[in-house]
Amino acid sequence: MNWAKFRETGSPEDTDMSSTPISSDTTAVSKVIDPNYVLMVADFFKAISPDESCNDFTSFDSFSVLFQNNTRALSIARGRVSCSVTVTPGISNFFKGLHGGAVASIAERVAMACVKTVVSEDKHLFIGELSMSYLSSAPISSELLVEGTVVRTGRNLSVVTVEFKIKETMKVTYLSRATFYHSPISKL
Repeated sequence: MNWAKFRETGSPEDTDMSSTPISSDTTAVSKVIDPNYVLMVADFFKAISPDESCNDFTSFDSFSVLFQNNTRALSIARGRVSCSVTVTPGISNFFKGLHGGAVASIAERVAMACVKTVVSEDKHLFIGELSMSYLSSAPISSELLVEGTVVRTGRNLSVVTVEFKIKETMKVTYLSRATFYHSPISKL
């Protein structure tokens, strides 16, 4: 559909579109729908379209690029990792708060770093469970204090909790609990 011509005339009949859409360039608009609603929906999809700076996220560990500018390590000790996260528009949701997927990704990375301080390097770990509690939202340009603590570690599994707090008020915004399983190492 020719959106520029639709904006000018407000009528789908004046645009050059085929009767059956064969690609994303051709869109059929119902005659029953108000043209203003169609424009609002089209503008909405343009507003949420991905940024050109997000080029290739198909390679291994490419999502760390999204968080490397926002996350800064504060302290690392045995069984404890503390870091600071700044909420930017790149990792925020439509409601101008930290995106839930970003929270889970940061929680997983902090939990993995935390458990690596306790478990020996020759053990392979994989995450078996990650539970998230979204208590409150962290607005854009706020700074979060993220603290990971090993709750329990054993021969076969480790449990880590991660707390997200707003740095100014120390209000807990998100909680996470991750269970890591230790892969057995074969002794051949």
